[in-house]
Order: sequence, then structure tokens, then C-alpha cells
Amino acid sequence: MRAVVYTESGDASVLDVVEREVAEPRPGEVRVRIVRAGVNPTDWKFRAGGMGELAFPEIVPGQDGAGVVDAVGEGVDTFAVGDRVWTMLAQHTRPGGTAQELVVLPVANLTPLPDGASFDVGASLGVPAVTAHRALTTSEDGPDRLAPGAMAGLTVLVAGGAGAVGNAAIQLARWAGATVITTISSDDKAVLATAAGAQHVVNYHDGDTVEAIRAVAPDGVDIVVEVAPAQNLRLDVQVIKPRGTIAIYANNGGDDVALSVRETFSTNARFQWVLLYTVGDAALRAAAEDITAALVDGAFGVGEEHGLPLHHYPLTETALAHAAVEDGAVGKVLLEVTDAD
Repeated sequence: MRAVVYTESGDASVLDVVEREVAEPRPGEVRVRIVRAGVNPTDWKFRAGGMGELAFPEIVPGQDGAGVVDAVGEGVDTFAVGDRVWTMLAQHTRPGGTAQELVVLPVANLTPLPDGASFDVGASLGVPAVTAHRALTTSEDGPDRLAPGAMAGLTVLVAGGAGAVGNAAIQLARWAGATVITTISSDDKAVLATAAGAQHVVNYHDGDTVEAIRAVAPDGVDIVVEVAPAQNLRLDVQVIKPRGTIAIYANNGGDDVALSVRETFSTNARFQWVLLYTVGDAALRAAAEDITAALVDGAFGVGEEHGLPLHHYPLTETALAHAAVEDGAVGKVLLEVTDAD
């Protein structure tokens, strides 16, 4: 089978397409034929050495993917050959991720993909949608699970609504009944955020952003889904409702933030850090179940019509796909690994 591997840190040129033996699933494991694989910023950051030393001598990148069960190990009764699935954290504690034709994973890393959902959407779920779910479900006055009506009466501010996590947060929050405000940087991105379902779109280059948000939410927003705290945290503090949550899942724009203690603690706000690799198993499973329910309801999609343009690359061009994500491609980058049939 074909697999993409790297054995040293570096730019996308360290990625090679090689032939590897097919591994057999052990007890509690499932082998999946990957149809589509998602490429996320964490993939190139791991490859580039931004997360420290390589954990294994040879690594197949890719946390996210979607495909068909090819074989099951001893004791597995939750999946059968032919089942459609999507993956989560496939390459977290293992050397083999989704940028290969066949991957063996524990059953905990797999979730059934509903019949009506495409492999494209399945490969777009893991990192972005699970991150978004976590950001939306840790607030003191908010829900710990998402479902229709779970966020009724709540207002969510999504920073960067044209990004993959921002897009997922908008779609999931709207499905759960929230009012969604999002900030973007251009008219083109405003179109994408609106397509995702945001009712209120604020271009932070035009006028007073705090005033524009407060015009929609005079009492403040309940949850902020934040991608760039170094740039936005002061704004977030000015618009958060008492006991609200600012959920921070990335460090776009810089690592360092400065907080005014008096200005900050007067809100009773919660700062929630979101990194999937240390999220508990119960929260991950809850996210997988809720996201799948949104798929069944037809409330979550990908493609330009859902505010997330797709960029497809063959497996042999994984290096180009990594470079596209590293260069800030707007939308979702996917690898075409095997045929859907």
C-alpha cells in the first residue's frame, strides 16, 4: 500500500510517498481504507518540528480521515467490514496517520459516518469540528452537550469565521440554537461566514468592532471562540458577558498576551484553553456523538455552499497540500487517497 512518511523535521520536502506492508488489526483495533484525509495546521507544525522532537523514527501524518472498514481485530463488535467511518486523533500517540491507503486504529478513534454524509465531510470533522465542540461546551452557563435547542438564548462570538474551526463553530452553534456573531477580515470571508450560518458578520477593519458586537449583544456575548488571543483578547474582555467563557484554541498572531487583572476579573469570565491532545476521553466521545447527530440532521456540511471551500490533492501531492495549509489556504485541504467505491 502507498503511504506518505517523514523521518526528520523540516519543510514539506521531507515528505515521501513509499510502499509499505499492510498491517493487521490487533485486538480492539480496526483497519480502515482511507478515501479522504484531512490536512490541518497541526500536521505541518508537527512535521516542521514545532511540537518538539519526532515521537517515532518514521511518521505518517494526518489526524483526520474518512473511509471504509477493511478488517476488524479480535473482540471488536462495534464495527464491521464495509462500515463507513471518520477518524479522530489518528496520529496522536501512534506513528501512522491518515495519509496512507490503509490505517489501523483503536475503535475509540473511529465514529460511524452517516450514509448521507460524504467522505469529504467525514475527513473534515476531527480536528476542526471536535475543537469547535469543545469550545462551545465548557461555559458555566452553557451546555456540556450540543443538540437542537441546547444553546437557545445564548450568543456566540466566533473569531475568524472563515477558518475551518470557525466554520465548524458557526455551524454547530447554529444547529444548537445560538445567535452567532463572527469577525472576519474581508468581504470574501464575510460571504463564507454567512454561508456557514452566521447571522451577524463584522469586518474588524471597518469601524469600531466592540461597538458593532455590542449593537447585537448589548449585555455581552456568552462564549467567544478565539483563534488569535494575542490580537483579540482585549476586545474579548470588552464584549464578554459576566460568567462567559473565552475559549482559546490557537495562537494565530503571536504567543504572548497581556491581561489587566482588574478589567478581567470583574467579568467573572472563564478562560478555557482548548487543545485536543489533552482533552479527556469522555469529552472527545461526546463531541463525536454530537457532531454525528448534526450530520444526521443535515446541519453540518463542507464546500463553498457551507462556507468552507474544498481543495483536493492526490496522495502523491501531499507535500503541496501541506504547503497550501502552511500558506494559509482559505477552506479545507483534503487528500484523495483511494476511490470511494
